[in-house]
Amino acid sequence: MSDFKALVLHETDGKVAARIERVAESALPQGEVTVAVEYSTLNYKDGLILNGLGRLVRKYPHVPGIDFAGTVESSQSPDYRHGDTVVLTGWRVGEVQWGGYAEKARVKASQLVKLPDGLTTKRAMAIGTAGFTAMLAVMALEDHGLKPGAGEVLVTGAAGGVGSVAVTLLAQGGYSVTASTGRPEQHDFLRSLGAAAFLDRAELAKPPSRPLDSERWAGAVDAVGGTTLATLLTQLKYGASVAACGLAGGSDLPATVLPFLLRGANLLGIDSVMCPLERRRLAWSRLARELPMEKLDALTETVPLAALPELAAKILKGGVRGRVVVDLRA
Repeated sequence: MSDFKALVLHETDGKVAARIERVAESALPQGEVTVAVEYSTLNYKDGLILNGLGRLVRKYPHVPGIDFAGTVESSQSPDYRHGDTVVLTGWRVGEVQWGGYAEKARVKASQLVKLPDGLTTKRAMAIGTAGFTAMLAVMALEDHGLKPGAGEVLVTGAAGGVGSVAVTLLAQGGYSVTASTGRPEQHDFLRSLGAAAFLDRAELAKPPSRPLDSERWAGAVDAVGGTTLATLLTQLKYGASVAACGLAGGSDLPATVLPFLLRGANLLGIDSVMCPLERRRLAWSRLARELPMEKLDALTETVPLAALPELAAKILKGGVRGRVVVDLRA
């Protein structure tokens, strides 16, 4: 088709508004591979972009959507051919160039990953950047010595996209998972994903009372940042690590160096945007093998493109549970 459906952002007098429009295929950005997008997803960063926050988008009109999965329609790269199923997360697609909230996308071949056997495009987007980031966090913790049986592993922001997949992956891997959330009504949901214990997020949101607290956590996946991250650093066991992959609670870190100097703690930064290709392939391969698909389905909601503006406001307020898949064919 010569045009396609897309969610397009327009900026007027400093305010950003979203409209579903028909867009000419000739307007797509340059790239070697054109993909017929089947599914996208909603992440916290998408919420910021759809609400015009954070100055992540500098040029309008703009097609957002930092993730997509679909089928290769045409390719100028020997690495991809017509009919290949592919996934894209990160690379600032949906920010500095048009993204996945459209029936078509055109990107560099180096930004794509072929879907592992058995993983559908819909489930790839149920995973999305959030689940991919969670897998990178688990891999980093394991690279730094975390093993089942070491003790409690904490997941903050546990009912969100990154957190819910992290809980599932860790529990599936044999770890004892403690889920931190401010939404007690989500305990049954998190328990179904494998959480063994719960911690009210308010207990971590208080500034640390002392440079070192009692040792508790064998490891942690933190999607919150700010004071929460500073507090859990004081509670890590000797030699333990926290994988930091979010800033829903703020980007500052009111901490001291004492957990690093006196307990050998490790603060592991998780970047899913510019992650190298081989690491991406490994993460997607492990997700396809290790993530229980029935649990992934249970934490996933599927919505049409038109639902995104309302959901984008909710995700910024912590009002979205699990993962949201956007069906471009609806």
